[in-house]
Amino acid sequence: MRSSVRTIAGSIASTVAADDFLDTLTDTSLYSIGAYFCDAHPELVDDVLAQGEAIERAGLTAWAAKEDTTVEQAYQTLMTGLAVRYYNAVAGSA
Repeated sequence: MRSSVRTIAGSIASTVAADDFLDTLTDTSLYSIGAYFCDAHPELVDDVLAQGEAIERAGLTAWAAKEDTTVEQAYQTLMTGLAVRYYNAVAGSA
């Protein structure tokens, strides 16, 4: 009987701890940027994700040169893509 009580209590404690932990993940700038972008520009989400992945593969400088843009703009695009991915992962969006 005692082991089942410990198991149930441990499960409840784990669930509460997981919920608390997930709450802390939403209290970040990266989450806020991702949430804002998804809300303000839902039609651009797929594009920024694709561009972010392309930047990851090519690197900032190479991607910026290929796209005829600045390294700073490439970095902003990369970070926006990462923020959207982070937001989707934490919020459970697809």
